[in-house]
Amino acid sequence: MTTFDATKVVAAREIRVKLRDKTFIFSTIFFLLFAIAVTVLPVLFSGGPTSVAVADQATATVLQQQEDLEVRVVANDAAAEQLVRDGDVDAAVLAGPEVIAMDDRPGEVVTALSTAPPVRLLDPGAIDPFLAYIVPFALAFVFFFTSFLFGLQIAQSVTEEKQTRIVEILVASVPTRALLAGKVAALTLLAFVQVALIAIVTLIGARLAGIDPGVLDLLQPTIGWFVAFFLVGFVMLAALWAGVGALASRPEDLNGVSQPVQMAVMLPFFAVIFLGENEFAMRILSYIPFSAPVAMPTRIFNGDAAGWEPFLALLVMAVTAVALLAVGARVYEGSLLRTNGKTSWATAWRSRTTV
Repeated sequence: MTTFDATKVVAAREIRVKLRDKTFIFSTIFFLLFAIAVTVLPVLFSGGPTSVAVADQATATVLQQQEDLEVRVVANDAAAEQLVRDGDVDAAVLAGPEVIAMDDRPGEVVTALSTAPPVRLLDPGAIDPFLAYIVPFALAFVFFFTSFLFGLQIAQSVTEEKQTRIVEILVASVPTRALLAGKVAALTLLAFVQVALIAIVTLIGARLAGIDPGVLDLLQPTIGWFVAFFLVGFVMLAALWAGVGALASRPEDLNGVSQPVQMAVMLPFFAVIFLGENEFAMRILSYIPFSAPVAMPTRIFNGDAAGWEPFLALLVMAVTAVALLAVGARVYEGSLLRTNGKTSWATAWRSRTTV
């Protein structure tokens, strides 16, 4: 059996096991429901009557006949415009007539008027604050938990094989690198399929929920780039997870030896969440391989990234992934057959099994 054939056998075995795993099934269902909620909640939160400020009493009388409008009569047009700028009302009707709003066309107000007046957006490029928060959070949430759960499953699988001494039989049958490659390939494929399903459901849910076409134009490339960054990012981490699994001799040791990889997944999650409004910090995070899968798609959604930046960030991640695959493979080979307690990173690096 060639190394490639052995890799396919190991990958097929891992896929069969995971497809019967309740954790994998439940996590997939949970993330799909989460994707639906992310697309539906913005529509629900944007519900309720539209508030509009009016100075002209005759216009106010016309608007007050509409049940979906909350009319606020003010002294003059300047006061009405100031209420829009302060966020106290959604729109205002000025002399002309002219309808003004901050960042979203007030269709209910325009429809309520007998003639369609010109509409002037005071901040046409702004993104809805709720979407500006929930989209980066959703990207970070999906990347963190998917990469963490699948990566931990890789590590646990390796540790269990060491504890039960099955690994000695496996290594005698297939090359060590084929065993590693099969595990990484199988879990990468399953993780990618899960994230791709989440992306498809999100886009379908956004269309069915009637999200503004302008938001959809931002969401589609954001999700597309996120899937690409997720695939490279997961491959970058997968071999490290397999390596830390080989360092432990029993499941109880896994938490301690996997701390470096856990921090590499966890810190970017919190960095993007807490620094999401800091443009300079997000620009730096979008080129750091461990945070780029979330930071760069977030900048794409916000319109802060130039067209060439995602390609450069993805190239940096790909180079890092190749390097970390080599590191993870060396640690994996150097500790896989050491079953007499935990193996340190240094010991695993210095000694590799013969492949």
